[in-house]
Amino acid sequence: MKKSVLLTAGLAVIIAAGAFFYAGNGSRDDANSGTALDATALKQLVQDYSSRTLTAESASISSTQLVVQETDGKSATYSLPEDEFFVSIAPYVTKTHPCATHSLTGCQGEMPAQDFSVSVQDAAGNQVMDKQTVQSQPNGFIDLWLPRDKTYNVTIEQDGKQAVSEISTFEQNDTCVTTMQLG
Repeated sequence: MKKSVLLTAGLAVIIAAGAFFYAGNGSRDDANSGTALDATALKQLVQDYSSRTLTAESASISSTQLVVQETDGKSATYSLPEDEFFVSIAPYVTKTHPCATHSLTGCQGEMPAQDFSVSVQDAAGNQVMDKQTVQSQPNGFIDLWLPRDKTYNVTIEQDGKQAVSEISTFEQNDTCVTTMQLG
């Protein structure tokens, strides 16, 4: 009986230690590691860079990875969720810039911290967002997490002006959309 209790307690300690070390590796790591964070933690990290709560030398997000280069020279690469695609849209009236891979720390849109009505509909006609009020980040971008491997129609409205665009969330697609002019 005593051996059984000790064996069970020892096994529990080993499992707990393994979980602790495994979870500890879910934070930052060296570049090219493809470090995994749970989706909630990763989205919060992206949000913190977009909102400028966190700063770095650079933080860019492709269709598969978030890559952060710190000012001290350290870098980290985080794998994005397999079922969600990040896209950042900068609606504009007069000024935009060309972009493909969104820089959370470098891209600056024309309309920061403004409210927009956003609708997203998939190719089958299903509403993903229906005239939801969304405030652009301090960088002027509206960040969306959408299901992967689909095509969507996005409508952005503000003060009677509207922009409509088709975007896709396949691996080869851009994460930075700077072509939606309100008119």
